[in-house]
Amino acid sequence: MSVYLDHAATTPMLPEAVSAFTEALVRTGNPSSLHTSGRAARRTVEEARERLAGALGARPSEVVLTAGGTEADNLAVKGLFWARRAQEPARRRILVSAVEHHAVLDPAFWMAEHAGAEIVLLPVDSDGVLRVDALAEELEAHGDAAALLSVMWANNEVGALQPLAEVVALARRHGVPVHADAVQAVGQAPVDFAASGLDALTVSGHKVGGPMGVGALLARRGLDLTPVLHGGGQERGVRSGTLDTPSVAAFAVAVETAVGALPATAPRIAALRDRLIADVRRVVPDAVLRGPADPALRLPANAHFTFPGCEGDSLLYLLDSAGVECSTGSACQAGVPQPSHVLLAMGAGEDEARGALRFTLGHTSTPADVEALIAVLPGAVERAHAAGLSGRHRAGAR
Repeated sequence: MSVYLDHAATTPMLPEAVSAFTEALVRTGNPSSLHTSGRAARRTVEEARERLAGALGARPSEVVLTAGGTEADNLAVKGLFWARRAQEPARRRILVSAVEHHAVLDPAFWMAEHAGAEIVLLPVDSDGVLRVDALAEELEAHGDAAALLSVMWANNEVGALQPLAEVVALARRHGVPVHADAVQAVGQAPVDFAASGLDALTVSGHKVGGPMGVGALLARRGLDLTPVLHGGGQERGVRSGTLDTPSVAAFAVAVETAVGALPATAPRIAALRDRLIADVRRVVPDAVLRGPADPALRLPANAHFTFPGCEGDSLLYLLDSAGVECSTGSACQAGVPQPSHVLLAMGAGEDEARGALRFTLGHTSTPADVEALIAVLPGAVERAHAAGLSGRHRAGAR
């Protein structure tokens, strides 16, 4: 039986979410239809919207349902840019932290290539935390040209929590709307949309114990968003497309359950993470923990290491063959032979960045999972190190 330590990529569905999903799955009805079955489906959707809003500190009218976090990020970046440019043509700069998920970075660069945007990558420190001084300098110099700012709530690779209160305060002085990808944060850290002062926030179902293929963009009332999808005009005309009623119902239950359990689960998972970090350092002394050293400044479920002289992909496959599943970083980039853009932005060298492994915990994680990892990790590191050195010698011979 395998040990699963890749909850940041996706986490098992919560039993409560499975029940909500299967209960809605057997019902017929398009939530846009006006007959009895359609109205019943609509009621399920709207009740789910209310549950999502209640769990995340938002109004139901601020919840725009999507097919996942990537779509919500695209709607935020593209929709905000086009709306702001239409109002103020001089606002063409898209400000993003250099460690954003590719669901934010790639739409931003696409806008630069196809829509006349100018991208500003904001630097981070060696822990992966946004440099607020650099943001302040950028806004002071070009605040009147900024269309939007996107800074994630917590980094998906190294778990660094970002200083969003300072970010929002700075942006507000210059009239710049702020979006945060909170996909990793919900269920691990307190997330309150209203209290945050954010203009938009992304959430995804399968990161919190819900199904894949569903998510939401929380968009404050009065925020102008140009639609990215066009069709039937669902979701107040912002996001067309027939809603997946069973997934929406399960998504809401998962978020509500995960947020409600946070006071109990976060300390348990954090203690398990601290044990994992200590044990990895004990059995592999030269392993380097990436991200904030202060446990309070990183997600409770995240432990990200680089292993000198090793290739992360080799380590991943060796651990997988030994029954331990983890990640080299963002699952969306898995298998691509290039160093993590997050680690490079933090100042790591390319060779260092290639030796990365991310261990992430979740609601099913136990001390036995950590013990299983520690039992096989030293052997995997030894073999990966030997393979890495051998490969370097061969490369040198050529």
